[in-house]
Amino acid sequence: MPIRLGPNQYGKAENRVVRVYRDTARHQIRDLNVSTSLRGRFEDAHISGDQKDVLPTDTQKNTVFAFAKKIGIASVEEFAIALADRYLEAAPAAEGARIGIQEYGWDRIQVEGAGHDHAFVRSGQGVRNTVVNVDGRGDGRVVQVVSGIEDLTVLKSTGSEFHGFLKDEYTTLPETHDRILATSLVARWRYDSAAIARGGIDWDKSYDGIRALLLQRFAEIHSLALQQTLYGMGEAVLEEHPKVAEVRFSAPNKHHFLSDLSPFGLDNPGEVFFAADRPYGLIEAAVIRDEASEPGNAWHAVPGFC
Repeated sequence: MPIRLGPNQYGKAENRVVRVYRDTARHQIRDLNVSTSLRGRFEDAHISGDQKDVLPTDTQKNTVFAFAKKIGIASVEEFAIALADRYLEAAPAAEGARIGIQEYGWDRIQVEGAGHDHAFVRSGQGVRNTVVNVDGRGDGRVVQVVSGIEDLTVLKSTGSEFHGFLKDEYTTLPETHDRILATSLVARWRYDSAAIARGGIDWDKSYDGIRALLLQRFAEIHSLALQQTLYGMGEAVLEEHPKVAEVRFSAPNKHHFLSDLSPFGLDNPGEVFFAADRPYGLIEAAVIRDEASEPGNAWHAVPGFC
């Protein structure tokens, strides 16, 4: 039976780079975790161990740090695209490059009501991320960008119901018209490839706007199910951000169960809960614009979505 090499890629994972801008007395910080990989014609490396086409992962790592100084980090998306183009230039056998970046936020420490110039505290309201896939070079090059946020933990103490669901002989879950709704949200949105090709996307402004809109709609929607909430959040993003082609969610339902205090002679009118960490419902969904461009390799190696 003939045997051949299947899909493969290689790179340098989790390069932790912190770029401090000291141009003025008021410093700026970009704190990134960068993972790089190349895919293409690397059969010789796998089959015979011939490394002539392999750009070492150590070189990929060095490029991350050099580019953090050379071109700076205007946004994680621009930085990822620049890295991908550089790797494809340096490795002729590569046909595509994938750059995944997480960005950790830092807030200025408040001193007498003002943010300190060079003292920061790590923010804890979700981790920004992007995955950039670039296929080809020159005029035929295709750039796909999926950006998003993870570990965004949100909770509503009311304004959520769950009833009218399918029941069988194993159903014990009671219906409720008032419950806590909480999730540790992962949201990713794919930019339309034609919009990327035209340029002019303000990546940081777009991220800030989408993040704020997701939080706003989570708060506003009277939820009959987490599925309905996610759809409403995604719909709002597509309505207000025409350069976004689709939004995908992965949302574990962080269950809060009412604690029975009757053995202690105490009433509990929705005030004391047990927060269960597992098992949990996991809701995943995509909200897609009808005329959206084809995703191509946009979701290549992006785990955790249907």
